[in-house]
Amino acid sequence: MKSIVTMLLFLSASCALAGEVYGTITDGSKPIAAGIKVEIDASGKVYKAETDKFGSYRIYVKGKGKCTLTVHIKKEESPSVELFSYDKSTRYDWVLETKGDTLSLRRK
Repeated sequence: MKSIVTMLLFLSASCALAGEVYGTITDGSKPIAAGIKVEIDASGKVYKAETDKFGSYRIYVKGKGKCTLTVHIKKEESPSVELFSYDKSTRYDWVLETKGDTLSLRRK
């Protein structure tokens, strides 16, 4: 029993150090499809998630500072953008834009 309590305390402490990055990704006024892979690269550590049917994502990033968010629309199309992770929850909503043949992300 003591080991279970110790494990729960350890897990809650490690979650407290993580900053949540969440938001939505839209293509124009419509949410992107469910199951699109989203990842955040924070100092060489990659944290992954997938969008839901509303285009929402939620990723817990350990540490804080400058990160890169990448949305894997297709193998050949994976727009990226820089953001900041904090030790608290931070919302980032994005809009996919096409400029010429290039797909990019713009903050809403």
